[in-house]
Amino acid sequence: MVSPLAAAGVAAAYRSADALPQAATGGAGFGAALTRAMEQAVDVGHQADAASTAALSGQGSVTDVVLAVGRAELTLQTAVAVRDRVVAAYQDVMRMPI
Repeated sequence: MVSPLAAAGVAAAYRSADALPQAATGGAGFGAALTRAMEQAVDVGHQADAASTAALSGQGSVTDVVLAVGRAELTLQTAVAVRDRVVAAYQDVMRMPI
């Protein structure tokens, strides 16, 4: 069972996210913000791939590759952490009594 404090926190977070102006979130709210975040994560991965390819062809430096791969790894870890939190929140909501 979810504690009332946790449920109140989720409700408060939802209300504050819902109150954000449309311009700040790009238009459609949480879904659009999540889509943009995932697109940016994919772009970071593509940049790491491009840096690695450039270094293999002799046109890039090892430092650029290490930095790009580090950014991609951090982005992936963040995406996994967010996914885990969303799944946990969904499971908590599904366990709530009706």
